Amino acid sequence: MTAQMIAGIDEAGRGPLAGPVVAAAVILPDGHGITGLDDSKKLTAKKRAILEVEIQDKTIYYIALCNESEIDSINILQATMLAMTRAAEGLPNQPDHILVDGNRLPKWGYQAEAVIGGDAIHPCISAASILAKEYRDRMMIAAAEKYPEYGWERNKGYGTAEHMAALKKYGPTPLHRKSFAPVAQFELL
Repeated sequence: MTAQMIAGIDEAGRGPLAGPVVAAAVILPDGHGITGLDDSKKLTAKKRAILEVEIQDKTIYYIALCNESEIDSINILQATMLAMTRAAEGLPNQPDHILVDGNRLPKWGYQAEAVIGGDAIHPCISAASILAKEYRDRMMIAAAEKYPEYGWERNKGYGTAEHMAALKKYGPTPLHRKSFAPVAQFELL
């Protein structure tokens, strides 16, 4: 009998005012040897960067996203579920079971379970958490080069005082989620 292939899925970027929501799906092979996996928010940027390379080298993974216009069109919850579905479907090897961080599952045909706090419990979800966060953070740092006023290299699109002051002064960019109330109030400027 072959071992079950279990994938972990997590997302990054549900709360920010700008940028995509990113989901990663990761299958950890037996004997992967990756140590130090944990919820990406509990790790330093340096540790995440090291683990990201190791995860990419030693696992089966896929990263997917929903952009700002999709988020505005279907709402952030549905966009998150769609990004997770895209991540699962993008895996080169389809899993037998999926563990999803959180309390909800996408509507899909996979055997799956939602695990609250799963990114700190299941290494496959921890690995997905790290990949999703690192990928999204890099996107926001790159976007900051085009829109330096918003401080995205520091706040990654979250509604910090710096970001809100820039929104008030310059208005929203094409990367802002216009359906989010803090952004919508500046839409007509």
